Amino acid sequence: MAAADPELAIGFDDVQRAAQRLAGVALRTPVRRSRRADELSGAQVFFKCENFQRMGAFKFRGAYNALAQFTPAQRRAGAIAYSSGNHAQAVALAARLLGMPSVIVMPHDAPPAKLAATRGYQAGQAGSEVVLYDRWAEDREAIGRRLAQERGMTLVPPYDDAQVMAGQGTAALELIEDAGALDALLVCVGGGGLISGCAVAAKHRLPGIAVWGVEPEAGNDTQQSLQRGRIVRIPTPQTIADGAQTQASGELTFPVIRALAAGIVTVSDAQLASTMRFFAERMKMVVEPTGCLAAAALLEGVLPLRGARVGVIVSGGNVDLPRYAALIGAGP
Repeated sequence: MAAADPELAIGFDDVQRAAQRLAGVALRTPVRRSRRADELSGAQVFFKCENFQRMGAFKFRGAYNALAQFTPAQRRAGAIAYSSGNHAQAVALAARLLGMPSVIVMPHDAPPAKLAATRGYQAGQAGSEVVLYDRWAEDREAIGRRLAQERGMTLVPPYDDAQVMAGQGTAALELIEDAGALDALLVCVGGGGLISGCAVAAKHRLPGIAVWGVEPEAGNDTQQSLQRGRIVRIPTPQTIADGAQTQASGELTFPVIRALAAGIVTVSDAQLASTMRFFAERMKMVVEPTGCLAAAALLEGVLPLRGARVGVIVSGGNVDLPRYAALIGAGP
């Protein structure tokens, strides 16, 4: 089947091996239902709640899967990553659990809670630090490559890495095991690590499933890329979904998305804020704006899936409380 295409960066076997590495380390996050969500969408909705994952987001899966395969020499030197927040925390925590140093390149305007958590995971780890940069004027990838070369550390990209992609795919694997057969799976899209891994897992288990990606309106680079048949690069998008402020899909993730995804839709910041309120009021969950992307497409009627059994990846819950209060308190 397509998921085993040798031209794609990962196959289902990679996701299965990642699940074995993560067993007993990553949390098996709950799959939750909501009668109101079913009423609003006309579907049977199954929310995979990665906001309850270790460090608060799905990113832990990919980071740990990648770092767990380091050689002894790589572990001594440590890992370096660039991220606006969740991948930063994931690599810092995975490195701590595996006893290695980490250097994380983060934008100076990263959410304070994500910055504080990253530094917290690094506390007491010799050789670990956060390096700040200006996301509007500097190239984080170039900074990461330079520091990796200077310090002899291994760079772990936030999405364009086969082992990171495979680790993220374990979220869909667990969802299908717990929820049963699904007609559709909705996944947020930034650089494409989560949707590519989940698409490989889902299409292997359920060949007929439709895997849909959801981007913020201001950052629809992957949607444009699918339309043009090549990777499109855009300016850093201005959106409340800080985890999806990517400029382009990955060289490894885009071919998987093109081969296995049904398509990409977008939602507005207002729809994200509305979905944050839904989760708070109806399901008593704190979900960050990026974590609401997939759910917003369904609950706001962007993707009409009446009568279907729909899986939704709730990707994370890391958000500063003052910002969270402002967004959910603004009203419709």
